[in-house]
Amino acid sequence: MVMLKKKLRTEGGALAKANAVRSSARKLNLVAASIRGKSAAAALTQLTFEKRRVSDEVKKVLQAAVANAENNHNLDVDKLYVAEAWVGRAFVMKRFHARGRGKSAGIEKPFSNLTIVVKERENSKEMTAKRARGLSKKKEA
Repeated sequence: MVMLKKKLRTEGGALAKANAVRSSARKLNLVAASIRGKSAAAALTQLTFEKRRVSDEVKKVLQAAVANAENNHNLDVDKLYVAEAWVGRAFVMKRFHARGRGKSAGIEKPFSNLTIVVKERENSKEMTAKRARGLSKKKEA
């Protein structure tokens, strides 16, 4: 974690974490993967209209990362994009479910950790030029 913060200080970026999100890492990663690489505004819009229950938690963390970038690192909010979003397993609550004939079955309630890193885009003109070059190659193929 310390190395990550040092890296962000040199490259310029902000992060926000959520520990113990009540969802499995696999389900949470589907939502996190859908916003990777998108601009912060587009990601917030997508999370607002996402059907999955965990999208509200991801939205809160993204808003916290944007606020950290604005207040702590003096970054321009309009140029921010989701540079990284990763999910890790936290702990598992173990419960039991009573079954017939005096037996029981186990129930696992997993928790996850979520980390979102936002950075500022360098220049929008360079990005549009890169996109234009990429589109032109696709048309030729």
